[in-house]
Amino acid sequence: MNLYLYIIFGLVSFLASVAGAICGIGGGVLIKPILDAFGVLSVASISFLSGCTVLSMSCYSVVKAKLSGSSLVDMKTGTPLAVGAALGGVAGKMMFQYLSGLVPDKDQVGAVQAACLLVITLGTMIYTIKKDRIRTHHVTAVWACIAIGLVLGIFSSFLGIGGGPINLVVLFFFFSMDTKTAAQNSLYIILFSQIASLLNTLLTGTVPQFEIGLLILMVTGGILGGAGGRVVNRRLDAAMVNRLFIGLMVIIMMICVYNMVRFL
Repeated sequence: MNLYLYIIFGLVSFLASVAGAICGIGGGVLIKPILDAFGVLSVASISFLSGCTVLSMSCYSVVKAKLSGSSLVDMKTGTPLAVGAALGGVAGKMMFQYLSGLVPDKDQVGAVQAACLLVITLGTMIYTIKKDRIRTHHVTAVWACIAIGLVLGIFSSFLGIGGGPINLVVLFFFFSMDTKTAAQNSLYIILFSQIASLLNTLLTGTVPQFEIGLLILMVTGGILGGAGGRVVNRRLDAAMVNRLFIGLMVIIMMICVYNMVRFL
């Protein structure tokens, strides 16, 4: 890879992680489709690198919030959600590996991922715009939290996005969380799903090819982005975070459409 591509990958990882830490979307929902659009690495390699970047960012953000006493994670619901997400992370990775082995043309796998992400992001944006008129719930049953986390983990791991907008919608709807609380709980869920997904990849020996320098660069960008996002998040009110979230979803959908056309 050329030096300018390293610079682009580093910037994308950093800026996406800043946005991910602010909104609670993990950053992978931006990293994955943007880097797919460059077409310089395989879909599997981008998914793996994106997942590692998101893992580093979410780990930093969650641990830092806990140590500083500013954590808004509700452990009674957050932990069962995280456990479910960890199980879903493994299931989602297995689904991705199965689909990759089933389809000879790897670009078709990328097209499926882009189409799924487009539909999810569109639905998320519609919900976000109309959420003030939608009745929410307060799920407390442990089994229900695990089941919801399982679904979130499957989506995040299969799509290689870490968590993405769907996490926030689920936390809004099923747990009546406000924007900033949902953002922190989303990162907590993402952390567990990405750990499980990474361990599954390592234990099954399905790590794709990539340059180690690129991994180090992107992970560093994820950590620095998580730090920057925390600083910005403290200065924004919930309304500003919502507007940023909607703007990011528009960008994501545009990139998804481009990737669908390119892959097909």
